[in-house]
Amino acid sequence: MANILVVYYSSYGHIYEMALAASEGVKQVDGTEVKVVKVPEFEVTKQYMSQQDAYVKAQEAQADIPEVTLDDLKWADGIVWGIPTRYGMMPAQIKQLLDSAGGLWANGDLEGKATAVITSSNTIHGGQESTAITSFVPLMHFGMIYVGLPYGENPEQMTADGIGGSPYAASTVAGADGSKQPVDAEKKMASRLGARVARVAKALKGNI
Repeated sequence: MANILVVYYSSYGHIYEMALAASEGVKQVDGTEVKVVKVPEFEVTKQYMSQQDAYVKAQEAQADIPEVTLDDLKWADGIVWGIPTRYGMMPAQIKQLLDSAGGLWANGDLEGKATAVITSSNTIHGGQESTAITSFVPLMHFGMIYVGLPYGENPEQMTADGIGGSPYAASTVAGADGSKQPVDAEKKMASRLGARVARVAKALKGNI
């Protein structure tokens, strides 16, 4: 069995929906187990953002998802990261999780594990690619093996229909006001990426 972790942070639910789609892709691969966990919110952010109905509703929808632990990261043979865009990079919540995992880095606990990124932004040019590429850097420090999203498996990337998706990551476009939810094509790419990580993780397990 290959254990696949889908760990995400989501303020308004877009990355949450994409993370669920990725987990469904993992389930399509025989011999895998998938776990979906969320990165906890900062208390100060929660207090400020709770004035927004969209944020409150999105958090309520995710209430049953357990919060990630470092043991979850160790358990996994492959990890899909749901990382929304903040100024073209990962948000501080994700960075804090990685910063807290120094012990895993020191012990090489994540080395040789397949990994991939799902991201989102309000607009196509709002940091979708830069977030994926900059997230690649710390994941390499942990010794993980990055899994991309090739064009051959994802013809949706070749369209000009205002949807997410790139060779670097599955992604979704939330719209200027954040009201646009992931469309089927974006979810399909997230699902295929989840399945791809699962297949790579199975192939790597015991061989690295």
